[in-house]
Amino acid sequence: MSRGAAGGAAGAKGKKKGVTFTIDCGKPVEDKIMDIASLEKFLQERIKVGGKAGALGDAVVITREKSKITVTSDSNFSKRVPEVLDEEVLEEAQC
Repeated sequence: MSRGAAGGAAGAKGKKKGVTFTIDCGKPVEDKIMDIASLEKFLQERIKVGGKAGALGDAVVITREKSKITVTSDSNFSKRVPEVLDEEVLEEAQC
């Protein structure tokens, strides 16, 4: 059987395309550089869905566990989005 056969295509139809990012804030939280709750709130306010910031709806889910934040999206978006937002939070914390 060759790669990319019909069995693989049928599995792709049943799955939703989506992306999951995990942001580990263990060291900054441990060193008291930033607060994990403020980062979660910041991400909720700044991530854009349909061109509108803060209107996440069911498309994007942000969860927090101890010192990790997980951003799960039903649709694809760039890895650059969480990276840029994290940099902004760290810059604000340093001022």
